[in-house]
Amino acid sequence: MTTEPTTLLEALKASLEQAGRHNPADTVAPAAILWPDPDGQWMPLIRSLRPLMPALLTLGDHEPADRTGPAIWLRCMIEGALPDAALPDETIPVIYLPGVGRQELRAVEQCPDTVKPLVELQFRGATWAQKNGKDWTAEAFLVSDSGGLALDLSRDQKTRQAMLGSLVRLAVTPVSSLRGRRLEAEDFDRLMIGDPPRDLLQWLGDPEGTRGHWDESTWAAFRSRCRADYGFDPASDGEIVGGEKLGMCRDAWVGVWQRYCESPALYAGIPELLSRAKPASELFVDPEHWPDENDKAESALRKALLALGDVPTPEARETIARLEKEHGPRRGWVWAALGRSPLAQALGSLAVLGERTENPLAGESTQVMAEQYAEGAYLADDAVLSALASAKRAEDVEAVSAAIRTLYLPWLDDCARHFQECLAAASHGSARDQDVSAGEGECLLFADGLRYDIAQRLLARVQSPGLKATATRRWAALPTVTSTAKPAVSPIAERLTGSKPGTDFIPTVEAGKQELNQPRFRKLLEEAGYQVLDATDLGDPGKSSARAWAEYGEFDSLGHKLQAKMASRIGDQIDLLADRIEALIDAGWKCVRVVTDHGWLLVPGGLPVVQIPKYLTESRWARCASIKQSAHVKVPAAPWHWNPHEYFAHGPGVSCFFKGSDYAHGGVSLQECLIPDLVISAEAQVRSGAIPEVQVRWAGLRCRVETSGAAAGLSADLRTKPADPSSSILPDMQAKTLDMLGQAGLLVEDDSLEGTIVSLVLLGPDERVLIKIATTVGGEE
Repeated sequence: MTTEPTTLLEALKASLEQAGRHNPADTVAPAAILWPDPDGQWMPLIRSLRPLMPALLTLGDHEPADRTGPAIWLRCMIEGALPDAALPDETIPVIYLPGVGRQELRAVEQCPDTVKPLVELQFRGATWAQKNGKDWTAEAFLVSDSGGLALDLSRDQKTRQAMLGSLVRLAVTPVSSLRGRRLEAEDFDRLMIGDPPRDLLQWLGDPEGTRGHWDESTWAAFRSRCRADYGFDPASDGEIVGGEKLGMCRDAWVGVWQRYCESPALYAGIPELLSRAKPASELFVDPEHWPDENDKAESALRKALLALGDVPTPEARETIARLEKEHGPRRGWVWAALGRSPLAQALGSLAVLGERTENPLAGESTQVMAEQYAEGAYLADDAVLSALASAKRAEDVEAVSAAIRTLYLPWLDDCARHFQECLAAASHGSARDQDVSAGEGECLLFADGLRYDIAQRLLARVQSPGLKATATRRWAALPTVTSTAKPAVSPIAERLTGSKPGTDFIPTVEAGKQELNQPRFRKLLEEAGYQVLDATDLGDPGKSSARAWAEYGEFDSLGHKLQAKMASRIGDQIDLLADRIEALIDAGWKCVRVVTDHGWLLVPGGLPVVQIPKYLTESRWARCASIKQSAHVKVPAAPWHWNPHEYFAHGPGVSCFFKGSDYAHGGVSLQECLIPDLVISAEAQVRSGAIPEVQVRWAGLRCRVETSGAAAGLSADLRTKPADPSSSILPDMQAKTLDMLGQAGLLVEDDSLEGTIVSLVLLGPDERVLIKIATTVGGEE
């Protein structure tokens, strides 16, 4: 479960981690993430970030205990040459470079000798930087709506100084309290006056470390405030008494507890303190406030879920409903936000699974079944993935898997058998859907194994201002394996045919009768007028009659590799696919049509097995088999998509032809055969009339706007928030009216804004935003 960062510190951590995100199908993981900071603005936050980011390293004097050292030491850490100071597994190290800018790293000859050992990492690693390539300053991160917090910050020098001076306090202030108003110097000065709940939580979480950073006057003031506000003296009572008062949550301590719940990750030592401070008598103890009570509940839930593997499905469904009433509220406890309630999280999905599998899918045709599935039955499959993704430890996975098999497997098999009966009775058999093609300015994006339920998550992910997403569905080609089904959803399908399925179910190119392979597939696409894009290529949407074919995502490859463990990777894959779609739209493609070849089945613990004699088949896959000439098999058979006179065998229900498959496809079931067809396009932002073409040119800090086809009475503005006039960076925050030629010159007087990404907005006579264009103050590098 992902949540939005609630503080600057958490947002900073999330942004740094985002810089290292990559698709393993396309690239290797970055060796490190470089964090340049030429002015050292972020230095005050490093101490607070370390508990949140164990792989955070700092360039500086050799202080291994603080993960700080010279460039050579940092290289040794990254390469794993210092076993006594090993970094956490499966994490990408972040190297903070105070006093070093990205330009210094790029200019190798002028780079200081103390930094040169790290220069090579900019090619093997990633750099945390703005989209325009500029280093992230604290101000840019606060105001940017493209990777930052999108706060409204006054741009005068006094405010900047106050903001930097209060950065440590600002970092742990709830972002929600900073929104909805323009932040000025006095707002940041007020943060420095004191925040007793925050100071108290910091001290409780790390008494020695916090006291060590306070001088005597600060410590005395803190003690005085605690005595007056909380009836507690840190010096004489100690942290154990403070922890007990926090957990009992009475009187003024209620506010402290609420503050803790807003950002618990910032106070890493508090759970352990509460475990030590819990009163011996539990008569008046609220279990929500004590981590050990949550841990006990997790253990009891684990035992209950494991027991479901040996009970009938109706009884298991009743048990899940009862457990949900008992443990569901724990998802709202602070311990869930800290990742200490994985089974309570999984239980929410199991409850959905129990409800969605109570009745089997029925209907007299495959079409009726598809309608029922699309109307909500697909949520059963989604719930399985969500429940598995919540479980991390092996014992939790075992417990969740036991519940899934009891609730899900019988329903899944019944649905597949009924679907197979409907398909066998249908005269259309494996008739083709309408061919897939792209119009001018459109890009086809193929995502292997984008199952229907996952596509619904993707739809929700790409729904954002400026984008329009629509969805339809179609049938996969049979058998539901990539070699058959991928060509069927491509623009060159009409140029393919088939004589026999062979061992691999590959069609042939009708002209020449050559077996289709990747080079021939690409060549046919190019002959059909398609730009074939590599994983990071954006193509040329401005070219005459431009249309493109791209491929992205690795749902299917992860399924085959990881089996049921692939559920934990679904969220990342959806994010990567959404990023790719948005990048193509931003590059100028009118729309991106996402197509896929097949779905799949996933049941932890393995799908059931059915035997088919090997001597009757040319080849056996998990869910399908190529039948030898004149052989007769006792399992269901269906016509091959590329030649309906040739048949292949498939498993009855959800059965496989060999053991050990949690994940499989190739057979006949709704989950394998019903596939999504999505169209994501840039939404026109003008209600009526033609959309003006806009060109933006920079000469220093002067922006020249030129339009064609613009109506009279339009004006232009530069804003950090497109819809907020008060975020204008122009003098007096006044938009400038376009002249009779549709042109305007916009001057930015504040040179500190150079390099900041803002929005050029075109406004109608009613001051409604018609168009927004991202641009960089001063122009791109």
